[in-house]
Amino acid sequence: MEKIEVLGSTVDFYKEIKNGLSIYSFDTSMCVPPDPMVNAMAGLQLLDENSQLIMINHKSPAGLFPKIEQDFNFVQEYTSDGKVKVIFTKKSNVSNTDFLQNSCNG
Repeated sequence: MEKIEVLGSTVDFYKEIKNGLSIYSFDTSMCVPPDPMVNAMAGLQLLDENSQLIMINHKSPAGLFPKIEQDFNFVQEYTSDGKVKVIFTKKSNVSNTDFLQNSCNG
């Protein structure tokens, strides 16, 4: 796993390749809003159909999902320490997400 530079991010991002799949990851579980949203939007811009993004957060980023659901699939899991792991994948041939909408308004 290598640390990578992601434009607009406020936390460290990492990349690894498994079976031809690029996996990007970041952890915002110790951050306060708007950092989780800002970093998720920055990370989602890395995705294509052969990659996924893993976000670790202190709670479900519910404000994020309506902003991205047209372009991205996501699955939530809970970790053994009570954090939320969200795995994002890009849907094929769509691009409706406004990546400048990176605040949660709440």
